[in-house]
Amino acid sequence: MEKVQWKVEGMTCSNCALTINNYLEKKGLENVKVNLMGGDVAFDMNETIKKETLQKGIEELGYKVVNNEKLTPGQKKINRFLRYFLICLPFTVVLMLHMVHGWLQWHWLMNGWVQMALCIPVYVLGMSFFGKSAIQSIRNGMPNMNVLIAIGASAAFAYSLIGTILNLGEGYLFYETAAAIITLVFLGNYMEDVSIHSTQKALNKLAKSQKVMANMIAFDEHHQEVILPVENTALRSGDLVLIKNGEQVPADCKILWGDASVSEAIITGESLPITKKAKDILIGGSLIISGTVKAQVTASADHSVLANIVNLVKRAQGEKPPVQQLADKVSAIFVPVVLGIALLTFLLNYFIIHDFTIALMRSIAVLVIACPCAMGLATPAAIAVGLGRAAKNGILFRNAKSLELFKNINQVVFDKTGTLTTGAFAIQGYKIINGDEDEFKKIAFSLEKYSVHPIAQSIATNWKTNQDIKWTKIEEIKGLGMKGIATNGDEYFAGSKKIAQNLTQEENHNVYIVKNGELLGWIDVKDELRADAQQVASYLKSKKIKTILLSGDRLAPSEQIAKQINLDEVIAEQSPQQKLAKVEELNKITPTAMIGDGINDAPALAKATIGIAMNDASQISMQTADVILMNKGLKNLPLALGLGKHTFLTIRQNLFWAFIYNIAAIPLAAFGFMPPALAALAMGFSDVILAINSARLYVKKVV
Repeated sequence: MEKVQWKVEGMTCSNCALTINNYLEKKGLENVKVNLMGGDVAFDMNETIKKETLQKGIEELGYKVVNNEKLTPGQKKINRFLRYFLICLPFTVVLMLHMVHGWLQWHWLMNGWVQMALCIPVYVLGMSFFGKSAIQSIRNGMPNMNVLIAIGASAAFAYSLIGTILNLGEGYLFYETAAAIITLVFLGNYMEDVSIHSTQKALNKLAKSQKVMANMIAFDEHHQEVILPVENTALRSGDLVLIKNGEQVPADCKILWGDASVSEAIITGESLPITKKAKDILIGGSLIISGTVKAQVTASADHSVLANIVNLVKRAQGEKPPVQQLADKVSAIFVPVVLGIALLTFLLNYFIIHDFTIALMRSIAVLVIACPCAMGLATPAAIAVGLGRAAKNGILFRNAKSLELFKNINQVVFDKTGTLTTGAFAIQGYKIINGDEDEFKKIAFSLEKYSVHPIAQSIATNWKTNQDIKWTKIEEIKGLGMKGIATNGDEYFAGSKKIAQNLTQEENHNVYIVKNGELLGWIDVKDELRADAQQVASYLKSKKIKTILLSGDRLAPSEQIAKQINLDEVIAEQSPQQKLAKVEELNKITPTAMIGDGINDAPALAKATIGIAMNDASQISMQTADVILMNKGLKNLPLALGLGKHTFLTIRQNLFWAFIYNIAAIPLAAFGFMPPALAALAMGFSDVILAINSARLYVKKVV
């Protein structure tokens, strides 16, 4: 089944996104995802309908699919709302001049037919957008904001038209009201568009960094290298590329030759360049500061780390956290409710003050000033900024819900190895009880090279040999270690004290080697505490967040680490099942975040209120976690916590403003304190204020 991804222009609130979502689902499409902030629309195609039909349907709703539009070189596309505003503005300004007294006495403007002629171009353009969108949204069963605008402007125009035809005098002419509503709402929509796009800066920066050129190394019939300029979208895994000083890495790749100083700031937020040499991995989108390398592509551009980051953030932006549910419920019934209030406003004003004109103008003002867009924009605007700032600093949220959940976190559980420590182990010493040294090292290497545990990898790296043991069966037993059965039937173990429980009283060693139930010896390794572990622990304490070390390692080294950075509690020698049970138990007491990096941590990460993985973690841990800290970024944990809490605070502020705006503005319009033209302007600015408040998250101190 074909997956379609479109970019749709013109969505200004969650009501718009909901309208498109409902339209596509009614057409029988599945997995429909509509992201208001990015304008991204994704769905699975079926064979019963054509793309052209869907595109036409979306455009009839008042939106525009802009995927396939191509601009000529040097051409810059103008925002369509700005274009509509600029077309309407001259007619509206001239219409308004008849209201100016003692300055320009353009008496010919007092003529109703002249005013009608000036208003018609604005009204026709307005109805071609608002009117068409309103009718289609009603047919779709989801009346949108444009219904209110279309009714308000049409009421003013129709009333004026009757006054002109029947020659009822100036008191019946409100063409300037109809024109001002349409013109100012176009201006408001343009400001909303600009505000929404401003919240996408960080994500757009990431996305643009994918659009680079690659010097692909090919070979002619004489086996000579030929350098060809190829767009990164044409790169595939296995291709060879030459990346020179000052160039951007076109896709994830592995260095085959050369070394370079590389900036990964666009992905990790780390400003200092990193030295990369042969066999090191280059992340697509990073920048070669100095040096030249030849590298082999390990992932095509659309599957690169950077592309995955962009897609991850886009998906998270499209999701709705629990706090949005109330706003969505209100937005869904908002338009019918406002129509009812406008009708009530007209009837009450007419029967109380007995003036049809005043009653009509006040009801029009109610229609125009009401703004479901503000409620719909409150959450996605804040989430877009929060996720964008997080991505810029190397923090990836898999879902928007995690941002909100951070506000409740009262305790953080840390794994030890590779999380609080660097995971870059070095062999500190070893003791051989049975056998010779070469055989002991060969057994250790032959077992540990099949494990992904950092301790095992360090032993395999240090004691690498070509004379390794051939296994008929090799497996990693969680919580114990590696077990291998050789071709001659001998059984070997390399693992924790548990595998030598009855073979020795020595308990303070990292790895024990056992052959056929006989202890051959043990290996001690050392690991360094991360430089930022102390700072992170101190920050959590300052916020009264309890810190717990939950490790599969022995109690003594675990307590030593906890003491160094002053953690509150130590729980050691835990199997994966025990870790899972402990996190489940802690969750029942209070919302808990867990941060880890190993396969053993994956079940516990999934069970925690929020699971946090380091980006050098095992793939299963990264897939399970809700949040990923890039570039081994334990130091970014406080920022992740701060952004989560402040993003939720911004959402609450936005929702408060959106509800208060409507609660205050609608009565003001109903009682005649706000004419329709001013109401149209106020409606547009309400969304801008929310966007500005959300944009504060870019610079706000959250830690």
